[in-house]
Amino acid sequence: MCCTHSFEDRRPIDAVSEKLDLENIKGMKFFDPHVHMTSRTTDDYQAMADAGIVALIEPAFWLGQPRTGIDSFRDYYSSLIGWERFRSSQFGIRHYCTIGLNSREANNERLAEEVMDMLPLFIYKEGVVGIGEIGFDDQTAAEEKYYRAQLELAKESGLPVQVHTPHRDKKRGTQRSMDIALEHGLEPGKVIIDHNNEETVKEVLDRGFWAAFTIYPFTKMGNERMVEVAKQYGPEHIMINSAADWGISDPLAVPKTAALMKIKGISDEAIKLITYSNAITAFAQSGQIDEKDFNVAVSVDQSQKFEGNTILRGGQQPRTDKSSIIIS
Repeated sequence: MCCTHSFEDRRPIDAVSEKLDLENIKGMKFFDPHVHMTSRTTDDYQAMADAGIVALIEPAFWLGQPRTGIDSFRDYYSSLIGWERFRSSQFGIRHYCTIGLNSREANNERLAEEVMDMLPLFIYKEGVVGIGEIGFDDQTAAEEKYYRAQLELAKESGLPVQVHTPHRDKKRGTQRSMDIALEHGLEPGKVIIDHNNEETVKEVLDRGFWAAFTIYPFTKMGNERMVEVAKQYGPEHIMINSAADWGISDPLAVPKTAALMKIKGISDEAIKLITYSNAITAFAQSGQIDEKDFNVAVSVDQSQKFEGNTILRGGQQPRTDKSSIIIS
């Protein structure tokens, strides 16, 4: 779902890439509120932990090809609250998720009805901090139908909503997403509008919603552009994420953007809001996130198992000190 880019959403790729030194943000803590770790490797987890990411949210999304049966959804949702949560813990990162029917698969109405019946079995599980990511892709009638149904589910459960805005005709899709959320009686402060750009951010903030930005290479929002947005609009009600799915993406987008913000003169206080605190404030409304938890070091013991499986492979020794970078 995060990878369904259109021509409108792309940027030229001939720009010179500048390597960022993360030393200037060493010691800072980061929260990535939208990252698809199912698509990433254990090396990514380790790099994220080393860069200061202490927690993340993994939204349910489209896997690249359509699922063909309800059991594939059941297994996927189970992995988000089970195996992936465990895998993240093995690198000292707290893992949360949002659960929902994404907009692309909402167009398969037969299967979508089955998914809607199943969602209440998952949204109340430990670690689920919202309904998401939901919203529009092609802005079809079916997408609107199931977006509305899931907004009602969010109202019933009291959970925040994580909204995917379309890559094509983004401004209209973003406006429709907000209009419908308000029509269903949701408080703007419990709705995170994601994948914003310069064209949408002002209205999102003016209407009281959370404005999230996905930092992607050559598409969505680059971090130089993000710096300018932060300078223009300030840090209130703004957060950034990496999405980091199976497409070309960067799981270190949040700390890299923080490093660039610091270079460009944005204050540490503003950086903390945009890359850490705002996401906690928004999703803590689920009742499942407490910032105090991030002030306590996570005990890492990679010899642990989840349903008989570990992240270790034959002959590998468990790593219990995540501060070590020696590979032997």
